[in-house]
Amino acid sequence: MVRRSHAQVGGDVVPVLSRVSGYVRQVLVNENDRVRQGQLLVVIDDSDLKQKLAQEQAALRVAEGAAGIGPGAGQAEAQAAAARANARSAQAAITQAAANAGRARRDVDRLAPLAAQGIVSRQQMDAARAAATAADAQLAMARQNAQAAGAQAQAAQVGVGTATQQMQAARATMAEAQLQLSYTRIAAPEGGIVARKNVEPGQYVNPGQALMAVVPLSNVWVTANLKETQLKGVRPGSAATVTVDAYPGLTWNGYVESISPATGAQFSLLPPENATGNFTKVVQRVPVRIRLDRPNDPGQPLRPGMSVEATVTTKR
Repeated sequence: MVRRSHAQVGGDVVPVLSRVSGYVRQVLVNENDRVRQGQLLVVIDDSDLKQKLAQEQAALRVAEGAAGIGPGAGQAEAQAAAARANARSAQAAITQAAANAGRARRDVDRLAPLAAQGIVSRQQMDAARAAATAADAQLAMARQNAQAAGAQAQAAQVGVGTATQQMQAARATMAEAQLQLSYTRIAAPEGGIVARKNVEPGQYVNPGQALMAVVPLSNVWVTANLKETQLKGVRPGSAATVTVDAYPGLTWNGYVESISPATGAQFSLLPPENATGNFTKVVQRVPVRIRLDRPNDPGQPLRPGMSVEATVTTKR
């Protein structure tokens, strides 16, 4: 069976948007120019962004120096190493002070029985006890110094971590500045024809502003709006033929690629609502996409929006 319907050529319309704000320095294409993917289209003035990038690069060098990267760098790491060395010295001082205190206490223990027998003078005994007390005080001071040195070493190590985090943040900020700078050179997202160009040199643009569109004529299809009463037997893969109003006498062969999940009315601004009580039954149309068998001919190109007549052949 044959299903015939008015149809239209469809295609992608790829917008070209600005991602940064600024004054347009150059516009390198005109309306209806053919462009290739990646071709430079618009250049936005980048003076401010270059200055910002230079500032971020300087900030990164400072942060890398603090984190121990680069020539003459490593302030935080050097401070941490010095603090660790002080902590080790303080631990060694504890060992020495403990040895001195132990020797002083042993001296007191040896002299005590001799002093009781009168062999050692009372003055010598008092001196030994004073030396032991002083050694105990030195040991207590060494322990306090070691505790303080350990706290300083820990704080210095935290400073190393903080410097590393600041360096990573500076790198991320610089990368963002580089990315923003790259956005000042706007290239074609797809190859195709330039359309709807509305940008000129000297114009101020904002992020998200549409500058032009690119229509890739290499990827077009036909959308046939079949009546719901014509859908019986229409399946993906069904054979189709297309005639184009712009090229009388020529026929394109194709096949049904897909069928819309809803009627065209459901995607309108005010879709019909059956529950209102004033619903009038109208035969609806369902968009059916037809893919052509051959590539778009540059000599007789199918352009999005062209009117065509589509015929779908179904099996009985």
